[in-house]
Amino acid sequence: MLNPCKLIETLQQQGVEFFAGVPDSLLNGVCTYLASFVPSERHVITANEGNAIAMATGYHLATGTVPMVYMQNSGFGNALNPLLSLTEKHVYSIPMVLLIGWRGQEGIGDHAQHMAQGRLTLNLLEGLGIPYRVLYDGDENEEHVAYCVKEARRLNLPTALVATKGSMCGEKKTTTNGVYPMNREVVIRTVLDNCPKNALYVATTGRVTRELYFLRRERNQDVSNDFLNVGAMGHTISIAQGLALANPLRSVVCLDGDASAIMHMGSFTMVSILKIPNLLHIVLNNGAHESVGGQPTVGHLINFTQIAEGCGYETVGTAVETRLELEKALTQLLEKPHPAFVDVRIRMGIRKSLPPLDVSPVQLKKIWNNMK
Repeated sequence: MLNPCKLIETLQQQGVEFFAGVPDSLLNGVCTYLASFVPSERHVITANEGNAIAMATGYHLATGTVPMVYMQNSGFGNALNPLLSLTEKHVYSIPMVLLIGWRGQEGIGDHAQHMAQGRLTLNLLEGLGIPYRVLYDGDENEEHVAYCVKEARRLNLPTALVATKGSMCGEKKTTTNGVYPMNREVVIRTVLDNCPKNALYVATTGRVTRELYFLRRERNQDVSNDFLNVGAMGHTISIAQGLALANPLRSVVCLDGDASAIMHMGSFTMVSILKIPNLLHIVLNNGAHESVGGQPTVGHLINFTQIAEGCGYETVGTAVETRLELEKALTQLLEKPHPAFVDVRIRMGIRKSLPPLDVSPVQLKKIWNNMK
């Protein structure tokens, strides 16, 4: 395994001084090390991967140095546009090193939402003309790191390090904090208890989907009204908006995360033009990328409520923190003839006994279709 400290030291020895990206569980050790030991002006956890590519471009233009951008391979789609229309050799020809966690690698096994991306990862890099090295457990990976920096500088183009499972030290650990009284599970229970029984739910990728699914099972309820968005991070609210348009007589509840909401926040603005008074958008805001290691987001630093109001949502004017505040907010907002939004400040943490989802997306879609 490549030690995160050794990786960053090798990059810094090659002149890399700026790091940006979106955390990934396979890169957890690296992400945690960067957050702990690299100053904030040299390391930024960005809203999405394209944001990181563009920010790294700006840093290179100002300094002439080669930056590093890290991501899970599922985020490659967000990075694709700036890689093709900004850093490409016929445009601005920007050097940088991409560190990509290779989820869905063939022969390793993974969740369904990672498999197609896993098969295509190396093909995408080859199609983009991005030189790469694959990091395997036990290899002399420092040489690959040095090669990618030197090649990026020589070509004035992006290169890539593709990290396989187990090639990086630093396993994901269960993370908790005690800033706010509620966690996700308490919020989801409260929402289920206070929203219409026939409401349609859209749950964001990560632990929200697992908790909603197993709370339904605990209550002996089926999941026919729940869409569990196991992939496509950042697009949960857009799915909910589409459902609300097509089901004007039913409440549609979007259980979003702060990192997900931030990733494509432009989707908020759609409520200003859509006639969807049946939409309730709830952000379960723990201020962290909890599902991949607990790295911080800006969720607790920004005013989601003011942003939502500016985009056309009805709100209760402030974030809520307690169960009673949430119950009052739900009662108030569900009576409004406008799309509604509530920022619920929560702590991190998940039940130790909560297993992974034991149902496939294909099965979930069949249940959904059969009940409609």
